[in-house]
Amino acid sequence: MRSTNVALAVAWRNLHNFFLNPALVIPAVMFPMFFFTAFAGGLSSIENTPGFDFPSGYTAFQFAFVLLQASAFGGVFTGFSIARDFESGFGRRLMLAAPNRVALLAGYAMAALVRTAFIWVILTGVALLVGMQVGGGAVDLIGLYTLAAIVNFASIMWSSGIALRFRSFQAAPLMQTPTFLILFLAPVYVPLSLLTGWVKAAASVNPLTAVLQAERGLISGGSADVGLAFVAALGVAAAFALWSFRGLRSAEAAGG
Repeated sequence: MRSTNVALAVAWRNLHNFFLNPALVIPAVMFPMFFFTAFAGGLSSIENTPGFDFPSGYTAFQFAFVLLQASAFGGVFTGFSIARDFESGFGRRLMLAAPNRVALLAGYAMAALVRTAFIWVILTGVALLVGMQVGGGAVDLIGLYTLAAIVNFASIMWSSGIALRFRSFQAAPLMQTPTFLILFLAPVYVPLSLLTGWVKAAASVNPLTAVLQAERGLISGGSADVGLAFVAALGVAAAFALWSFRGLRSAEAAGG
């Protein structure tokens, strides 16, 4: 099979299984909805904290984080699918059918992005319905979702690297836990300037902090170091792509 056909077939199968299985769709939708409701609604009084100055309000402030969270976990959940495929033996059959095994990764990455874009549409619609203020223009919003897409790609590369090495769904916590930690070691509830102690130290060296701050600047139309955010996001994505390719070689050496 040609590499393009392999990638499309893998993506189609994954998306078909996802959208026709409520047990997969409902958690994927409810997970970001829960955090958006809890953070943007339940913690909205934080915007009254002295020193908190975000022109578009707390709903938009938290939307930027939940958008990145949904993007990251869209990749992780697709990584779960890879682990299931290899655990069932289907992944090995895919590798035997694909002369260029990188096409398999491309197919899963395509599926991860489509699954995540589906969540973006719902999340954005809900945020606008509850009155989220958007200060950024069209170019800003393109940058907003482009950064989120890069985070999604980095996440699927990370989780696929785990899935291809272990080839078992039992490795799911290894995909999910580090992703969860790096997300919540960013300035989630307040700007970086209001953090203190070790939390601020951790957030300051977390590459996702630059991405999150740029996302918030883009959605509000305010100042943001977008260049740094893209460098950080693309750097992490490249590193995890290498990690995933090496995981693919590990699966090949083990015979799928």
